[in-house]
Amino acid sequence: MLIREATVADAEGIAIVHVDCWRTTYKDIMPRDFLDNLSYEKRKDLWKKNISGEGNYIYVAENNEGKIVGFISGGKRETNQVEDSGDLTAIYILENFQRMGLGKKLITKLFLKFEELGFKTIFVEVLEDNKSRYFYEAFGAELLKTEKIKMAGAELNLLVYSWKDISPVLL
Repeated sequence: MLIREATVADAEGIAIVHVDCWRTTYKDIMPRDFLDNLSYEKRKDLWKKNISGEGNYIYVAENNEGKIVGFISGGKRETNQVEDSGDLTAIYILENFQRMGLGKKLITKLFLKFEELGFKTIFVEVLEDNKSRYFYEAFGAELLKTEKIKMAGAELNLLVYSWKDISPVLL
């Protein structure tokens, strides 16, 4: 497996992983019609914009055939007013490639960038019913708060986690 920085040419591969992961990860959380209507093309356009955007850091995991099977993105959200902090905004790995250490490799790559940028605190938001919250907890993220949000017509609990020290993740 290869972990590398994303380029605009990766937008389609990232979009496929993004949509496919939403459909598997959120199948019992989000309304089915919402998930069925997700579009690779719209996500591709979104990822082209994200990859080109200043302050966005996106890395992909490629399998031995050069196919993108996972990605991570982060930076600093406009809403984040905390000094010397950043945000892990997305990490998705296709179901067949989970539990192979890719998540650890991806988060390490992003957090090394955050360390280079001088970020001391990292935030991540995750839906309460999303099992990936345990991934964050396993890497030392601590729950800060819970808030109710509306998404795709559903009322959901959004958990906000933070790392006050990212050095254990980098070991």
